[in-house]
Amino acid sequence: MSNVRSRLGAIAVTLLAVVVVMGVSSGSSTAARSTKTSSTNATLKSTKARVTRPISVPRTAPNTVAPTTVATAPVQTLPLSGSINVLAAASLTASFTEIAAAFEKENPRVKVTLSFAGSSTLVTQIQNGAPADVFASADQSNMDRLAKARLIHGTATIFTRNRPMIVVPRGNPLRVQTLADLAEPEVVVALGAVGVPVGDYAREIFARAGIEVTPKTLESSVSAIVTKAALREIDAGIVYVTDVAIDEFRVDGIAIPDLQNVVASYPIAPLVASKNAVTAKGFVAFTRGTTAQAILAKYKFLPLKK
Repeated sequence: MSNVRSRLGAIAVTLLAVVVVMGVSSGSSTAARSTKTSSTNATLKSTKARVTRPISVPRTAPNTVAPTTVATAPVQTLPLSGSINVLAAASLTASFTEIAAAFEKENPRVKVTLSFAGSSTLVTQIQNGAPADVFASADQSNMDRLAKARLIHGTATIFTRNRPMIVVPRGNPLRVQTLADLAEPEVVVALGAVGVPVGDYAREIFARAGIEVTPKTLESSVSAIVTKAALREIDAGIVYVTDVAIDEFRVDGIAIPDLQNVVASYPIAPLVASKNAVTAKGFVAFTRGTTAQAILAKYKFLPLKK
């Protein structure tokens, strides 16, 4: 009996110990869970605080873009080429022949064909459709005729000037000295026809001098007057200083006083009907350049500034 009691007491002690151990374990587990939960909550709170806190963004200078420099290629002009027909006043025959040669030398791909006659004759040819790219006149009135007909391109420009002069055969057989001598009945005089620049200039000169001259013959160009003087078919005529200079071995010249004389202006322009407008404009510009002006001066034309 005592043995039974002894065993029951041992079992009771054992059970009590188990209960105590379980209680301690349960408390530890709870404490651990509580600690873990507290730690997690603290972490969440910390994270939430970081997320909701305003973020301060430092200010920076505005973006600046350096200006872009675009390289511009130089404009390249194509070399002049092709052929052009230049119609010019007869008094330009020698000078333009040399000028055309210089233009062709400077522009090897260009061919210039020249035609010379009285300015009024050339205007008629152009109006009738003659193939032409450039017109050079010995006066403004004939150029104006083409301008009014809208046959020139743009505006004509003056490229040189000239002065009229009395022309006589070499040796001056009748001893002509002044304009008044041309009014004498025995003096055979040749003038340019009406509309021919040198003829119109002559009539203006006579009006200034207060004399009346009756010509024996009227010519269509200045070159025809010079030829008649050289052949002694006339005693005197009115041409240009440049014409006498060219034919100085066949004719003589007598200067006309400035108060009675006029200055002949020579305009030039490309034509609307030109089939080679670029080269035509190039030739017009060339006549005002250094090379052409030097050639004109050599033939006694007046410089542009005068």
